[in-house]
Amino acid sequence: MRPHRVVALLNPPQSPFELSCVTEVFGTAPQEGPPRYSFGICAEHPGPLPTTAGYAMVVDAALEALEQADTVVVPGWQPAGAAASPAVTAALRAAHRRGARIVAICTGAFVLAQAGLLDGRRATTHWRDTARLAAAFPRVRVDQDVLFVDHGDVATSAGTGAGIDLCLHLVRSDHGSAYATQIARNMVLPPHREGSQLQYAAQPTPARADESLAPLLEWAASRLDTRLTLDRLAEQAGLSSRTLARRFTEQLGTSPGQWLLGQRLDGARVLLEQTDLPVEAIANRVGLTSAVNLRRRFRAHLGTTPGAYRRTFGQN
Repeated sequence: MRPHRVVALLNPPQSPFELSCVTEVFGTAPQEGPPRYSFGICAEHPGPLPTTAGYAMVVDAALEALEQADTVVVPGWQPAGAAASPAVTAALRAAHRRGARIVAICTGAFVLAQAGLLDGRRATTHWRDTARLAAAFPRVRVDQDVLFVDHGDVATSAGTGAGIDLCLHLVRSDHGSAYATQIARNMVLPPHREGSQLQYAAQPTPARADESLAPLLEWAASRLDTRLTLDRLAEQAGLSSRTLARRFTEQLGTSPGQWLLGQRLDGARVLLEQTDLPVEAIANRVGLTSAVNLRRRFRAHLGTTPGAYRRTFGQN
């Protein structure tokens, strides 16, 4: 199979960080196995393209590159809300009609909105710009509290690191959790964050080293097959249940229960991809207790069944 073609549409001044997020995920293949993606860049006007870092990069391809893309990414758009040309919005609409997936990182959401691709849909952008996006495009249902929103054909992310979260989410959707984990491991990233997590944590003062949840998360992740209640987690952390729940919200933007469920579903996905274990056995290994519960959680959170997921991503 040919690699999935990803093309990033750049605009001056281009943010190197947003572009690097996309490049690292889609443009750097793990050493194990053939590459699943090919990656390229284009701009409305090829040639030297200024960046927000003060240097220029050379772009060889024009908008015609979008005609061959399976996924088009707009990795930020500076300044936020700046008008895209009719040629750019027309090229995005044409790619979308053709069946390409259109993805915006951070302020790239403004360009998708200008192209009409977000009308009547939920979308997000950097929390600093959500009010501006909502005011400029009242037909877009702006969600300021999430990391990313994926509709399948169109996706948007919040700022900075949320772009990486979205890109890894797309890889999981395309090729399964194990392949996405390979990429994340190469990037030295922690386990993924779900799109519904908060953009930022309400933490008035920096956490001290002894307040980090990292040791507890590592301990819990290695014991998913056991009963991990909030009280047991709190006892392991040496905290009250209320204090622990508050720290989860502050540091992870989610609750202990939701974090645990995400870990268990991730573990189930990897086992479905890499083993022939029965669904009942997988459910027990990841702490979801029964095949019925695993199927219910899979349907609710992933929109599919364990059997269908294994047929799509299984390696055997």
